[in-house]
Amino acid sequence: MEKIKNFFKDYTVTIFVFLGLFFAYKYGTDNELLDKFLFPKTGEIKESFQQFWPKMFMNMLYSFELLFPGLFAGVFVALLIGIPMGLNRRFRRAFHPIIYSVSVIPAILISPFAIHLAPSFRAASLFLVFYNTIWATLFATINGIMTIDKRYLDNAATLQITGIKRLRKIILPAAMPSIASGFITSMRSSFLVLVYAEMYGTEYGMGYFVKWNSDLGRFESVWSGFIFMVVVLVIVMQIVEKIKDRILKWTID
Repeated sequence: MEKIKNFFKDYTVTIFVFLGLFFAYKYGTDNELLDKFLFPKTGEIKESFQQFWPKMFMNMLYSFELLFPGLFAGVFVALLIGIPMGLNRRFRRAFHPIIYSVSVIPAILISPFAIHLAPSFRAASLFLVFYNTIWATLFATINGIMTIDKRYLDNAATLQITGIKRLRKIILPAAMPSIASGFITSMRSSFLVLVYAEMYGTEYGMGYFVKWNSDLGRFESVWSGFIFMVVVLVIVMQIVEKIKDRILKWTID
């Protein structure tokens, strides 16, 4: 009961904003103030959702099959590069300009190359998620390690904590808030890139479902697909935030 009270206490304004948007949309469509083709009535969207939710759920699973492997691979490479760059000034100065130059190229811009060069659309989508994940996590890792309070490292040296133990016990925990923040940023943007790739390069996925219905002119299903994607993304991000809070429970909220 206490959790329910806290939920409404934290999200009362949020709930009222969403309710306001819903009733504004319903009023606009019921009174034909909006384009009937692009903005179907709420009842039509509801019927579409009831009809297609199993298909949307299967497309969600397909999207996850691309999203999570690409995310984990991107985070692994980001840590593999970011940790030595954060620890070694000479290494960082040599390679930071190169990495920065590559990172400014948006994933959407290289998507035509990925689609043409990859052996399949699935592989191209996986690569785009992987590519987009690396940069935010990489720079967050470098910055997190660079800004560690030097007293922690001095204390570790005094206690003769070196090597892997120093990395595992001192460096990574101290840099973890920054790394976690970078990962969440990567996850949000990678989800958007995945949806874009699915709209133009695959035959399954949440993005494909929206594009397919858009091409057929079934905008009630386009809207149900939009809403489904938003709900899925919010749930996933909330789960990730809870995991992050649990890992970083020693930090200030």
